[in-house]
Amino acid sequence: MPEPAKPEISIVVPMHNEEKNVRPVHQELTAVLRQIGRPYEILFVNDGSTDRTLEIMLELVAEDPCFGAIEHDGNFGEAGGLSSGFATARGDVIVTMDGDLQNNPADIPRFLDKLAEGWRVASGWRLKRKERFWSRRMPSVVGNWLIARISGVPVHDTGCSLKAYRRDVVEGKNIPHGLHRFVPAVFGVRGRDVAELRVEDRARKHGATHYGLSRTFEVLRDLTAIWFINRNPRLFARLVPLGCALGLAALAVGLAAPVHVAWRLVLGLGGALLACLAAVSTWNLLRYNRAQIDKVYKIKTVHRQGTPRA
Repeated sequence: MPEPAKPEISIVVPMHNEEKNVRPVHQELTAVLRQIGRPYEILFVNDGSTDRTLEIMLELVAEDPCFGAIEHDGNFGEAGGLSSGFATARGDVIVTMDGDLQNNPADIPRFLDKLAEGWRVASGWRLKRKERFWSRRMPSVVGNWLIARISGVPVHDTGCSLKAYRRDVVEGKNIPHGLHRFVPAVFGVRGRDVAELRVEDRARKHGATHYGLSRTFEVLRDLTAIWFINRNPRLFARLVPLGCALGLAALAVGLAAPVHVAWRLVLGLGGALLACLAAVSTWNLLRYNRAQIDKVYKIKTVHRQGTPRA
């Protein structure tokens, strides 16, 4: 069999315990990509699954020369799965999507068209979401509003995994745990670089979601660093601690100053809040900077046809 052409399009799909979805996702993707008629590769990332996810991926490797399986040496989360996929992908365009078939692969051609028009990123926007309102949709609306205002990237649905990137946007980028919720803002793109497309959101047929209401608090925690990451994360990692020092100073003044109790309360609470925000921002900036040096994932093997098997 001849060697497949170098892919123009790479599809990256992180998966954790999705044994019933592996073949259906591959089947739908293959049908769409063959219709597009451009060289492609499909990369599934097995992120420490404990079911038959990897086993089924290896079956597909043997069957499909355009398919590859990235096997992680442990569980690193969606951020690690995306980062290892970006590092392994060979295409000029990289498309990401969920491994549960809630994203519809039939939407992919429209994303490719947007990049062909000159956009650097195309991001999905799920209008009719098939999820619980109070535990998933409502927190998402609030979180997306905050992310758009702070990052300057006016995307309505950062949580939609269906996105397409020009290679230079993601090449060499590592996403710390949790910050995948802020892509593409963490890649330093501007609002004028991002096209948004309305997409179909389908109900999950197999398996269980890996996210719950607790992620809302994680979003609020990590949101403090996005403004700094979009500018100069190395510089601000040094400067933000000054905010922590000022906050602690204000707290001390509020507790000790011989002023009216109301002013002491304002100074004390304001100082405590400023100190907490500065401390969390510094922690996130250090995480981001460290991730660009020390990878956020560990690949055990990239399985492709012709790869020696242990």
